[in-house]
Amino acid sequence: MNIKVAILTVSDKGFRGEREDLSGRVIVEKMTSLGAEIVHQEIVPDELDIISQRLRHLADEIDADLILTTGGTGLSPRDVTPEATRAVIDREVPGFAEAMRHESLKVTPHAMLSRAASGIRKQTLIINLPGSPKAVKECLDVILPAIPHGIEIIRGRGGECAPTK
Repeated sequence: MNIKVAILTVSDKGFRGEREDLSGRVIVEKMTSLGAEIVHQEIVPDELDIISQRLRHLADEIDADLILTTGGTGLSPRDVTPEATRAVIDREVPGFAEAMRHESLKVTPHAMLSRAASGIRKQTLIINLPGSPKAVKECLDVILPAIPHGIEIIRGRGGECAPTK
């Protein structure tokens, strides 16, 4: 998997140094084990403008193929990652979030509380993951098979999805 990945952990406590970023670590471990290159990783507070600005920077200036966020997808008034994502994407790709919720419902009924979003900004795929390390691993296991092909199509490197006769 020759994919440039940026990781954005959204956590007030993590940003203040009051909580270790275990979810970000799970993403790094999972993605590097598949051969992806981590081109950027940072923790930001649950602030709409900051999250949006960092997503734009990672897509437009760092030129990541994939941005994975973790945290800020719940129902708390401070959970604004989906709004920040929707503010910067050009097109939604709802299947990733739908698949994560669908599979996560097999583990916990709380999965239906996720407001995760996913979409494309220019040539970068952005996917919101939950904030817990266990949920991040479970969700990545669900969506990883589709990510390389999606990025190939977005970047103009992939072919048709359907086989030809």
